[in-house]
Amino acid sequence: MAKRGETRERLLKTAATLFQSQGYHATGLNQVVAEGRAPKGSLYFHFPGGKEQLAAESLVLSANDVRRRLSGARDLDAALEVFATRLVASGFRDGCPIATVALDAAGDSEPIRVACADAYGSWRDVVVDFLLRQGVSTERAPGLATTVLAAVEGALLLAKTQRDVAPLRQVAADLRVLIEGAK
Repeated sequence: MAKRGETRERLLKTAATLFQSQGYHATGLNQVVAEGRAPKGSLYFHFPGGKEQLAAESLVLSANDVRRRLSGARDLDAALEVFATRLVASGFRDGCPIATVALDAAGDSEPIRVACADAYGSWRDVVVDFLLRQGVSTERAPGLATTVLAAVEGALLLAKTQRDVAPLRQVAADLRVLIEGAK
């Protein structure tokens, strides 16, 4: 029998994967339970707030994973490669682990909106730190970090729909020029 924490963690990871590829509304709790190999009653035991709580917590899990990977990237190309690798490995199904849910449910759910905003905020902080290390001023870095995130999100969407990582490569090249000019 699985330990209580193991079942909870498995449900969170399963939900994160499903929400990323299918969105919030297309992902059913029965599917999460079945694919997470968990007893039916365990979902509400671990997540008494239901699907909304499960989604918000799975977004935190996904955001932390991406933040960790971005923090470990040595440069802009390596950071974008984090997204490109995941996109290709999924057959172009999985773009940003936050965007699909943000577009699908953040307008209807305050906990989900907050989880999405916190995720993007944490990634922005990583980009600000990177920009500061690159010599961008403390005044300029926060705004430029927002531009970087917006460009990467757009490139991910284009790459997903075109089934080609070329938009990510193009954005990386243009962002390098932009960052160099901001020093």
